[in-house]
Amino acid sequence: MKFLIRADTHINIEVPGNEPKAICTFSQVIAAISVSLGSMVVGFSSSYTSPALPSMKNETSLAMSAQAASWVGGIMPLSALVGGVLGGPMIEYLGRRNTILATGFPFIGAWLLIAFATNIVMILCGRAFSGFCVGVASLSFPVYLGETLQPEVRGTLGLLPTALGNVGILFCFIVGMYLNWSNLAIVGAIIPIPFMILMCLIPETPRWYIAKGNRERARKSLQWLRGKNTDVSEELAAIEKAHTESERNVTRGAFKELLKKAYVKPLLISLGLMGFQQLSGINAVIFYTVQIFEDAGSTIDGNLSSIIVGVVNFLSTFMATALIDRLGRKILLYISSVSMILTLFILGTFFYLKESGTNVESYGWIPLASFVIYVIGFSLGFGPIPWLMMGEILPAKIRGSAASVVTGFNWACTFIVTKTFIDIIAGIGAGGTFWLFGAITLIGLIFVIVFVPETRGRSLEEIEMRLTGPVRRMSAVANIKPMPTAC
Repeated sequence: MKFLIRADTHINIEVPGNEPKAICTFSQVIAAISVSLGSMVVGFSSSYTSPALPSMKNETSLAMSAQAASWVGGIMPLSALVGGVLGGPMIEYLGRRNTILATGFPFIGAWLLIAFATNIVMILCGRAFSGFCVGVASLSFPVYLGETLQPEVRGTLGLLPTALGNVGILFCFIVGMYLNWSNLAIVGAIIPIPFMILMCLIPETPRWYIAKGNRERARKSLQWLRGKNTDVSEELAAIEKAHTESERNVTRGAFKELLKKAYVKPLLISLGLMGFQQLSGINAVIFYTVQIFEDAGSTIDGNLSSIIVGVVNFLSTFMATALIDRLGRKILLYISSVSMILTLFILGTFFYLKESGTNVESYGWIPLASFVIYVIGFSLGFGPIPWLMMGEILPAKIRGSAASVVTGFNWACTFIVTKTFIDIIAGIGAGGTFWLFGAITLIGLIFVIVFVPETRGRSLEEIEMRLTGPVRRMSAVANIKPMPTAC
C-alpha cells in the first residue's frame, strides 16, 4: 500500500538511539576552559565574604559594625545587577570575547583595593567593582559558549563555567580557613591572570562577526572552533541565513525589540527559569548552613561545614555535566525540582516541630541529610541550566539586550531573597520559610513542564525557529486533502 502526503507537510520523526554522536574538537574545549576560568573568578568573588567577614570584624582599624558587614556581602549582588544590565549593550558593541576579557583588569583592581583597604569605604568600593564585573561576566559566559559550541556538546561543555565556578567557591572556603581577609583578597587578584591569558588565545564568536557584516572573520573563527580540516560552509550559511531572517522588519531600539510578539515567549521562559532558581531559596538556605548543622547535633565548625557544602555543590555539578547531553535539560530540571521540593518540605516540617516544642533530638540527622540532597538537586538542574539555556533560547537579534534583562532580574532576585530572609523567618518562622520556598519550587516544576522546551542536540537556529517562527501543528494533518491511493 502506498501513502502519498502533500509536499508542504513536514513531519519530524526522532528515533531513540539514533541521536548524533557528540563532536568535540580540542579548540572548543580550550574555549570552554578559558571562559570557565573566568567563572572560577566569579565563584571566588561570590563566596569571599563567608570566610573573610570574621577576620574583618576582628580588625580593630576597620571598626566594622553589623550593618556594615551586611553591606559587604549585600553590595555585590546590587552591583552585579547594574553589570548585568550594562553587559547587554557591551557584548553587542564590543563583542562577546572582548567584553569577557575586559573584566580581567577591573577584577584585579577591585581585589587589590580590598587587600590594601584601610577603611570600610575602600572595601565596599572594591566589592562594588567586583560585583559589577560579576554581573557582566555572568551574562557574557553563556552567550559566548552558546554561540561557539556545537549542539552535541553544548550541554556538557556549557556547564563547565558552573563547575569551575563551584571550584572557585570551594577554593575560597579552603584558603579562607588559613588566610585573613587581606591576604585572601591578594589571592583573588592572582586568579584572573591565567583566565586573561587564555582568553587572548580564543576567537570572537562567528555569529557576532556575521552580525557586524564581517563574513571572512566569521569563517576563520568558525574554522578555528571546528578544526582546520572541517568543512564549515554549511554551518556558516545557516548562521548567515538566520541572521538575515532576524534582520527583517527590524525596529529601532534594542530594548523595544524585546516587546515584539515573536520574542516574548523565549524571554519569559528565561526570566521564569532565573526567577525560580533564586526564589527556591538557595542563597537563603546556604546562609542557614551553620544553623542546620548545629540543629543536626553536629560539632563541625562553620568553616568546615561550608567546605562540605562546597564539595557537594562541586561534585553535583560534574554529575550534571556528565548527564545533561544524555538525559536532556528538562529531565534534569524535573529531578532537580522534585528533590528540592521534597527536602524543603521536610526541612520545613522539622523546624515547625522544633519551634512547636516537640523533641526532635533523635531526628537530628534529618535536616543535615535534607540539606545535602537539596544542594545536590539544585546543582543538578536549577543551578546551572537556567544560565545554559539563556544562551540557547534567546533569539540572536535580541540576545544581548535580553540577556542583560534576564541577568539583571536574576541578581535582583538574589538581593531580595538574601536581604529579606531574616525578616521572613522572624515573621513566619523557619518552618514556614522553608515551606514557602518549597511551594515556590513546586510552581517552578509546573512552569518547566508546561513552558520550557527541550534544547538538547538542537542548533541555535533550530531552537530560535521553534520558539519564534511559524509552527505547523500536527492537527494540520486533518486538513490534508485526500490523495489517490494504490494497493
